[in-house]
Amino acid sequence: MYAIIETGGKQYRVAEGDVVTIEKLEANEGETVAFERVLTVVKDGSVLLGKPVVAGAKVTGKVVAQGKGKKIRVFKYKAKSNYRRRQGHRQPFTKVVIEKIEA
Repeated sequence: MYAIIETGGKQYRVAEGDVVTIEKLEANEGETVAFERVLTVVKDGSVLLGKPVVAGAKVTGKVVAQGKGKKIRVFKYKAKSNYRRRQGHRQPFTKVVIEKIEA
């Protein structure tokens, strides 16, 4: 059994027991989070498709960790004008372990 959920503007395929790294959620470690935007649920070969979401479906998970991703470098440059800007960015994320899929 697995589901496709939407959170943070992205879609994730999750099953019970999976550890998923998603966009940052405002939740502390150890808290339970619920994902209401369930787009698809596949259970024992039967497929439930939402239009756009599956009615009554919910995926719950537990926050394992909050963190920041690997640093990327942003570099702006314009030729012949001595214009250079260097900036770094670390995207915040939340690790969630999926506990239950209800459909």
